[in-house]
Amino acid sequence: MNVALQSVWTGFLAPLLQRPKRLQVAALCHRGEGKSREYLLVTSRDTGRWIIPKGWPIRGLKSNEAALQEAWEEAGVRNSKATKEPIGSYSYRKRQSSGWEIPVETLVYAVAVEDLSEDFPEAHERTRRWVTADKAAEMVNEPELKSIFRSR
Repeated sequence: MNVALQSVWTGFLAPLLQRPKRLQVAALCHRGEGKSREYLLVTSRDTGRWIIPKGWPIRGLKSNEAALQEAWEEAGVRNSKATKEPIGSYSYRKRQSSGWEIPVETLVYAVAVEDLSEDFPEAHERTRRWVTADKAAEMVNEPELKSIFRSR
């Protein structure tokens, strides 16, 4: 009987009760070519862990445009272009102020950085750092994001 209940739970009830993942967009900012290519990481505002600029979709903007907006607000990236299509995605669990975690799927757009401003909206809330793909893969926490860096 226990096996039957487990089967019903995993095969039917659990997926029915599971909330769908929320969607975010992110900017994988880079500069340089070949072996000298570097990637821009920023710290999160809450825990200080290393991340790439990301945020919720913005009404009226395409996903890649919203990723560029996040790159400006969180890292000071200006006058740059993002790929039209995502180069990958990763999942993570975003902790809410209530303590609850929500599943998030993040679409990643490559951004070739042309200009970096010292004065940007979250300049006093974040640290930014240029690193190699290998170093970035060591610094971020999300396994799928690590894989994106390792494939670069």
